[in-house]
Amino acid sequence: MLQQTQVDRVIPHYERFLAAFPTPAACAATGPAAVVRLWSGLGFNRRALNLHRASVAVVADHDGMVPHEDVALRALPGVGPYTARAVRTFAFGDDVAAVDTNGVRVLARGVAGTPLTLREATALGDQLVPTGESWEFNQAMFDLGATVCTATRPDCAGCPLRRQCAWRRQGVGAEVADPWRLSPTARPQSTFAGSDRQGRGRLLDALRHGGVRRSGLAGACGWPEDPARASRVAGAVVAEGFATWTGGKDPVLRLR
Repeated sequence: MLQQTQVDRVIPHYERFLAAFPTPAACAATGPAAVVRLWSGLGFNRRALNLHRASVAVVADHDGMVPHEDVALRALPGVGPYTARAVRTFAFGDDVAAVDTNGVRVLARGVAGTPLTLREATALGDQLVPTGESWEFNQAMFDLGATVCTATRPDCAGCPLRRQCAWRRQGVGAEVADPWRLSPTARPQSTFAGSDRQGRGRLLDALRHGGVRRSGLAGACGWPEDPARASRVAGAVVAEGFATWTGGKDPVLRLR
């Protein structure tokens, strides 16, 4: 849920989700439609579908227990290198760095003083994790990046790393480029308004409340003048396993 979504938005959804599905087995036992419906308001709905699929895999392949090993974690639907590392450090205490965008920013500015790819930042983070204190290290990195070493107005004067900061030693200011700004992870997301993602979200919201006829797709997506675009988005929703068509001449799209 925290992937690309702020903590304050996640907390109430997280609490409701755990109340409904306290274990992987409980999540796996329901259909994906129930999970997608409960995900309403969080966006990036593919995460909900992957979470259900991962729960099914955990039950089928790991006796209902989330695996510890990196390879096993990354074999679960929707789990990439970062999520696997986050589970390993926060659930199991492994001495690994869980480096998100905030972490890349702190490491590029404060430690390296040069632009870093995510892979480079993760390797650097692994070198810095104190033995037995990965939980504390990773939480500190998250908090530094979110509250002090921010993207637009970093509080360099109030930063606990100010004396060691590589960027500060180089001379923060117009004459010294921000190492993080030159890093690949600093690239802004594409505009949401008017995008296929926005129309897709509208369609999924409509499907949470019932079926949508093919003739009503354009309206559900918010593109009444572009039925071809709405049809393409609906096709992707079906192909990814969110929904299926039922009926004949004017079929109805429903969550699976």
